Amino acid sequence: MPDSTNTNPHMSSKLDIAKNWLPRYTGMPIDEFGDYVLLTNFANYVTEFAQQFNCDIQGIGKPMQAATNSAGLTIVNFGIGSPNAATIMDLLSARKPDGVLFLGKCGGLKDSTEIGHFVLPIAAIRGEGTSDDYFPPEVPALPSFKLHKFVSDRIVEKNMEYRTGVVYTTNRRVWEHDKKFRGRLKRMTALAIDMETATVFIVGHHNEISRGALLLVSDVPMTPEGVKTEESDRSVTANYAKMHLQIGIDAMTQIGTQGEPIKHFTY
Repeated sequence: MPDSTNTNPHMSSKLDIAKNWLPRYTGMPIDEFGDYVLLTNFANYVTEFAQQFNCDIQGIGKPMQAATNSAGLTIVNFGIGSPNAATIMDLLSARKPDGVLFLGKCGGLKDSTEIGHFVLPIAAIRGEGTSDDYFPPEVPALPSFKLHKFVSDRIVEKNMEYRTGVVYTTNRRVWEHDKKFRGRLKRMTALAIDMETATVFIVGHHNEISRGALLLVSDVPMTPEGVKTEESDRSVTANYAKMHLQIGIDAMTQIGTQGEPIKHFTY
């Protein structure tokens, strides 16, 4: 006998919900998502992508915007913050892409991490809280090694500077004035700070989606003169954003044919 309390039997599983919500959030039918996906926080990345490949932007007026080119590469602007990162990584389970690369910005926490440098994180510290809903705190937030290896090769080909290290991911904003928080960051020896990377890694792991992150250092917030402003962010975007996006496009376009097969092992 059917459960009379279930008023929507077609939404009884996580996959059912993801299949319904991915088009709802992005305006893009599931079968129009490519095998590889770029994630970003920036509307101008989606606009630049669409102009470069003469493809339509879908989801205007919705929480997220997306575009897919003729090569089967999709880009999604999912918004800002850890909860949004978890949402898109959950919803992408409806499509099960072969690989996802997050193109985000970060604050450099070391003297060696300068504005305009790229960061390819080897891991992320789970300071955002969202990822605790997916795995216990002991589980590390890690990218897919083969995906990152391929991305690093594309950066080297373009003679660009990049750093590897651990990124601290937080949900907190406007922390730059807080001496106690700044001291904690120093003790953790993180290379950079952002708001999404650990979540992308953990939720990707949970959903068995190969994932990585290529971050652009947009500010150096440990010094007062290095805190991001509207003017400084505009300068970073003008000088480095196109290269950031292009590396992501090149890497995720070529990895399907040139990269090592990416396997996700379950335990």
